[in-house]
Amino acid sequence: MSTRKKLIIFIIALLVIDQVVKIWIKTHMMIGDEFSVFGDWFKIHFIENNGMAFGMELGGGKWGKTVLSVFRLIAVVGIAWYLGRLIKEKAPMGVILSFGLIFCGAVGNIIDSVFYGMIFSDSYSQVATLFPHGGGYSSFLHGKVVDMLYFPLYEGFLPQWIPIWGGDFFVFFRPVFNLADSYITIGVFILLLFHRKFFASKK
Repeated sequence: MSTRKKLIIFIIALLVIDQVVKIWIKTHMMIGDEFSVFGDWFKIHFIENNGMAFGMELGGGKWGKTVLSVFRLIAVVGIAWYLGRLIKEKAPMGVILSFGLIFCGAVGNIIDSVFYGMIFSDSYSQVATLFPHGGGYSSFLHGKVVDMLYFPLYEGFLPQWIPIWGGDFFVFFRPVFNLADSYITIGVFILLLFHRKFFASKK
C-alpha cells in the first residue's frame, strides 16, 4: 500500500473517532455536564467555544467567527497541498505523519464550525437534537467547536509566599479541549522531533 493511501486511511480513521466522540457528547450531555473518567484528574466536561484550539478566540461576534472559519478552510487546503508535496519528495514518515495529524485536527474542528450550527439544536439546559425541526442553532460557518477533555491535575490555593498570585485558587491543567486539538498538538510535537533530519536533507 502506498504512503498516500496509508495516510488517507489514517486521517479518515482519526476524523471518524473525533466526530463520533463529539456527536455522542452533543446528543447525551448539556453544556456544563461532566463525569469522571479517572478520579479527579481526568474528566469529561462538556463546553463549546467559538474559537481556536483550547478555547482561544479571534475577535468577537459573527465577523470574528467568519474570518476564523475562512482562515481554517484556507489553511487546510494549504496543508493538504503541502502533504502531497511531502509524499512526492519521499519526506521522512515522521514529518508526513506530523502534518497529517495537524491536517486531521484542523479538519475535525472545521467540521464543527462549518456544519454543527446547522445540524444541531443548542445544548443549553437541554441535550441537543441532531437535525432538529426548524433548523439548528446557527448558520453556515458559525457553529461552535465541541470540547470535552479536561485534566485538572492540580486544584488548590497557591502558597501565600508566591508573588502576585499567592493565595489564589489555581487549576492545572485548566483548558478543556477535544481530540482534534490533541491531533494538532501531537503533530507539532512530532514535527519538532523530526524537523532537523528533514530540513537538513533539504539543504
